[in-house]
Amino acid sequence: MTTDSKLILVGQVAGGFGVKGEVRVTAYTAEPKTLLSYGVLLRADGSTGLTLTGGRAEKSAVVGRAKEIATKEEADALRGLKLYIPRDKLPEPDEDEFYLTDLVGLEARDPEGVVLGSVKSVQNFGADDMLEIAPAQGGPTWYLPFTRDAVPDLHIADGWLLVVKPVEIGEREPD
Repeated sequence: MTTDSKLILVGQVAGGFGVKGEVRVTAYTAEPKTLLSYGVLLRADGSTGLTLTGGRAEKSAVVGRAKEIATKEEADALRGLKLYIPRDKLPEPDEDEFYLTDLVGLEARDPEGVVLGSVKSVQNFGADDMLEIAPAQGGPTWYLPFTRDAVPDLHIADGWLLVVKPVEIGEREPD
């Protein structure tokens, strides 16, 4: 398996379920049962993580069998394993829609067209989505709320987005 394509986090092993070797996988998809349709779920390095062979949705998870797991102990040993799929397994979004992962790597430009950096990741710490920006000149990353005010224009096909830094994020005045 090559890792040329972006990998999308879709779930995480929560551990064994019951005593017959079933595994519980917390789903990060809108519908938990979608995990069953992806076939092989990958590790972050692109190698095989789990192959779900059947299961059922339970709240925000799937409980089922995996080809790689025969016992509860084997399932428990994988607790915490993050599971991914290649980006190209997802359907193309409708016009004027996008996946948050498609923002990663885009240039962040200010209203004058100056490249401030690039989107390193999209995080959500419990409130709203935040763009982690890696500065073009190097140094520590900074976060920008992913709101219409802070990111008024997206040009995903052209590889950039317009950002307006809130005053709190702007340059500090020298003391």
